[in-house]
Formats: sequence, C-alpha cells, structure tokens
Amino acid sequence: MAASGNMYATGEPDGPPVRCTEPSAYAHVGPEAAFAALTGLASGRPQHVDVSMTEVVYVANMAGISSYTRTGHRGARRGANIGRTREIWQTADGWVSFGLRGGPARVPTLEAITRLVEEDGIDAPAMSGRDWAAFRPGEASDEDLRAIEGAVEAFFARRTMRELHELAVADNLMWAPINSPAEIYGSAQLAAREFFGELGDLEGFPLSFVTVRSRDGEAAPARPRTPAPSPGAGPVPAWEPVRPDDAPDEAPRETMDHDAPAWSGTRLLEFGSGAAGPIATRYFAEHGATVVRVESTTRPDFLRVYALGPDNPHGLEGSELFDALNVGKRSITLNLKNSDARDLARRLALEWADAVSENFAPRAMPGFGLDYDTLAEARSDLVMVSACLNGNTGPHKNYPGFGSQGSALAGFTHLTGTPDRPPYGPHGTITDSLAPRFVATALAAGLLYRRRTGRGVYLDISQVEAALYTLAPWLLDYVTNGVSGQRMGNRSTRAHPHGAYPCRGDDRWVTIAVWNDEEWEQLADTIGLDPAGTSTLEARRRSADAIDEALAAWTRQRSAAEIADTLQALGIEAVPVADFGDVHSDPQSAARNHFVELTHPYLGPGSYERNGFRLSHAPSGYARPSPTLGQDNDLVLGDLLGIDPGERARLTADGALE
Repeated sequence: MAASGNMYATGEPDGPPVRCTEPSAYAHVGPEAAFAALTGLASGRPQHVDVSMTEVVYVANMAGISSYTRTGHRGARRGANIGRTREIWQTADGWVSFGLRGGPARVPTLEAITRLVEEDGIDAPAMSGRDWAAFRPGEASDEDLRAIEGAVEAFFARRTMRELHELAVADNLMWAPINSPAEIYGSAQLAAREFFGELGDLEGFPLSFVTVRSRDGEAAPARPRTPAPSPGAGPVPAWEPVRPDDAPDEAPRETMDHDAPAWSGTRLLEFGSGAAGPIATRYFAEHGATVVRVESTTRPDFLRVYALGPDNPHGLEGSELFDALNVGKRSITLNLKNSDARDLARRLALEWADAVSENFAPRAMPGFGLDYDTLAEARSDLVMVSACLNGNTGPHKNYPGFGSQGSALAGFTHLTGTPDRPPYGPHGTITDSLAPRFVATALAAGLLYRRRTGRGVYLDISQVEAALYTLAPWLLDYVTNGVSGQRMGNRSTRAHPHGAYPCRGDDRWVTIAVWNDEEWEQLADTIGLDPAGTSTLEARRRSADAIDEALAAWTRQRSAAEIADTLQALGIEAVPVADFGDVHSDPQSAARNHFVELTHPYLGPGSYERNGFRLSHAPSGYARPSPTLGQDNDLVLGDLLGIDPGERARLTADGALE
C-alpha cells in the first residue's frame, strides 16, 4: 500500500498516510491473479503469468497516477472529504456515507434530502428552492457549500444508521450506513441472495461473489465445494470437472494466433457508466479484445459530466478519469430511448458480440429490452455480466450508490482511519476499484465456459458482495469469536512497530513493520533505543506510543530512501510512502513498462497504466487512448453491422445516434 500511492492519498490532511486496517492489497491482488490465470488459458498456449502486487494497487488509484503527467497532482489526504465536499457524516449512533456532489444520478437524492431537511424544521436557505440539476460543487463558493453541509449535518445527526438505511432503501436515496459486522450479518439483502452459509465447521461464511444462471436454469451462487484442508490432513481431493450433459464432444474453439494478445478476436459490447463496468472491460482491451462502449450525448457518462467546470476547456471530452478507465475502447452513441437505437444495440448484442457487460441499475436493461432473458431467447450462447451495487436480485436491488456507498456497506470505510476521528474509505472508493477485478474474472470464466461447451451464461455480481468476499477473515472473527474488528490507523495486532513515520522533506514518510522479536532487537539497536522491557510483542504494544515517538524522532532526521536501504539490509520491512509522481520515476515500474504513452485528441499526451500482470508469450497494451463520444459510429454501423451511408444519415436525423 505504501509503494503504490494509495496509502499516500488516504488519511487526514494533518496526519500520516493511513492504510485500511484489514490488508486491502491482498483483496485487490487475489481476483487479479485469478483473471490473469484465466487470461493465460484464453491465449491457448503455455504461459508464465507474472503478477506484480504493487502494480495491481497502482491501478486501484484509478486515474490518480496516470493523470499526474498532465496535472502534476501528486495526491492529497482529505480525510472524510472527496474533493471540496464532505463524504462522511455522524449519525445518532454511528456514521453514514453521503456524497454532496452533482450530476444527474444524484439529483433525486439531493431533492429528497432538501425535502426531509425542510420537514425537520432545519433552517436551510442554501438548499431550499435550489436547482440541483445545475449544482456543481467545483463552481460553488465555500460559504455556499458550508451552509449546505451544516443543514445536512443536522439532519443526519438526528437519526440512527438503521433509520437512514430504511429511508434510503424505501426511496432509493444515495446514502449508506457505514457498516460493522453486526449490520452486515443483519442485512436482508445478503440473506435474500444467500451470501452467507456453512463451509465445513464454519457458519456465516461469505460463500460467493457471483450468481450464475443459464438460459433455462435457476440462478445460484457459485460456491466452493470443499473447505480449506486442515493442517496435516493430507492432499486435497482431486477436482473433477463437471460438463453439461449436452456439451459437444468437440467443443467449438477459436483458432489461436500464437503471436496475438490473449483475448484477441474477443468482442465485447459494454453498457453503463462510472467505474465498475468500464474498468472490468479495460482488462480485455489491454489484452487484445475489441470493446465497443455504448454511450449517449443525451445522457453522457457521469464521469464525463463530473469533469465539467471552468478549468476544463474540453467539455465532455475533458475528463481525465473517463480517459484513464476507457483507454483502448471504441465508442458508439445510441439514445436508448429511441426504438431505432435499441434495435441497433440489439443487433450488436446478437450479431456481433461474444459477450455483453453492463453496470446500469437493475431496471434499465429490461426496460430497453436488452436484458439477458430477452437476448438469450434469440441467442443461446450469449455470455452476459451485470455489475451493480447490490446485484440484480433481492429486496435492495434497486438501492442506488457509487463506490463510496459500496465501501460503506461492505465495511471498508468502517475499517479505515483512526478510532478518535471519523472513518473514511481507502483512496479510490474501494468497491469501484476492487469489484471490477471480480467482474473481469467472472466474465473471463463465462467466455471460457462458452468455448468449452458452446453454451451461454448470465453472471450477476454485487459490488458490495465482492468487497465482503475479500473481508472474510474479519467477518468470520465476528461470527465465530464475537470480535468486531475496528479501524486502528496503521497499528497491527500482529506486529509492532507497524506504521508510517515522518522523514526528511515535505510530507515524506516511510512505512516500517517489525514482525518478530529478533527484528525488533535489530531495529532498537539501529536507532539507539534500549530494548529492555520490550522484547515481546505484547510488551511493545503496551509501550506503543513511546516506541513510535522514539522511532519518529530517528526517521525525521533521514530521507525515506536512506531509511529503507538501511532497514531492508537488516531484513526489516521498510518502504518509502510513494506519491503519484514518485511512481512515474520508479525504476521498477519503468522496467515492467507499466505506462503506455498515447496522445488524446483533446487532453494531449498522456501516460496510460497497464494492469498488474504480464504473460510470457502474449503481448499486451493499448493502441489508442479513450474514445471521444461517438468516435466510432461509422465504423460500428458500417463495418460491423453493414449499414449503408444513407441509412446512417436517416438514423442520425431520427435522433437514434445521439
């Protein structure tokens, strides 16, 4: 976390960089390693799959690192804020996540909270009568924002987390309680989706991150068949693959080009906006797939809209975040409220695409006639993945939210920060950056299943469940032992010292972790501290404040690089806390060719990040930056669908291509 830039951007402005109390780097790396293995299989030839944990977490910053070359922004710690506005609010008994930001998706919630504030008798002239559709936090005055925040703060403070959650679920309002294990195990949504179950001797086990359904089958969570082996229990039972009864003897399979990227020839059609869906398909674009993204000028991706402001001269084409998340893709504009546009989307799904990916709210695709059941009636081998906040089934399926709300519901916000201050989510709103790795893994498995069997499949992923899946040890500690783990800053129950310590320079830090008594004796000797009375972990924990103070006094006199070199030579974990700029000068990221240099027609030259793995015998990377709105209309309609110029002109005049 320290080496990746993510920790640098997480924490209070007046405090050190902070990691999530639970080890979130592993949460990111696990599903990426799984997707990497499936990508190696997809290549059709032997591969050595090489995964870098640090690179994986680089990308979890979303556009933070890649935009540095254009903006010069090295990252910043904002605590409970995102941008200029607050994200975390105290309730009568806890905390709630609510982003005071603009954009069409947030307007209904902003209008609803205005009404609720007025009904509570809270004086809120800054909110009453406001046109929330025109609200842009980046353009508002500090005085205006503080007045709005004061009224919102008063409203939340009068209610419990449960009351606020019930309000949000009933009216689809975009705020979420910051859950601990008690709230998570009491979730009606998770119960309805059978997320928890028994595995071996353990109850309340998070069993699945994806629900799977074929055209004629029942939806069911994909679950492990056996628990982990006990120590000394002998070999794990052999796995026997299960083939459908009607699987062909020789399953159809594309001819593989042994010099091609692993997903070369794969065609993906993408609907949706934001991060969770687009990041997942970017993996495939990096490894050779053709990804066509369906957009609209009448309802553009909120990442494009969010970038609008006086500092952006490029309008909807000026979003650094959209550019970073959609590199290598193609764009067609279809106004899906138009029947001709829906027909075109349906043709792309049925005649061209190998798979469809979408992250709309659950009601959207059925409303367009583009849901899996409808499409699969005409095409039984279609693979489709849906990824929304809570999944496409259950009593809370329509409950809206972005990554900040997902992190709150899943527990990551509860686990990040210090006990004496409000919590905050790890930088990159973790479900936005974490769930796509699970989405990509599920989609890769679906595509390989089709190659093997000739059959299609529907994959339904809840972003919240994907995050909870990675927090299984924290959840099981609660349900098994009654321990509700709390945020601890950078402290650890298993190591001490364990933290980020100030170094010479402006906002420079080094992370140090001591895992055993021998390492502690070496460190104490190095910094000139008498280890007497602190030779055990428990003793060091009792003296934690004094040890941290002495260690910080030593680190302040030295550079982070000097400290890391000295302690690493002794076998002690020590890593400088990198900011977004440091990553660009890191020799390791240069040696692995992490950045691809491309030029966007509006934003200019930029550094685009590859993901965290490489294949030994398949190239990867990007040939083009993100697409401009509708950049590929002629290509998609003409070359892919064979629509002649006259018909394309009619569709344009009819408003289908808006």
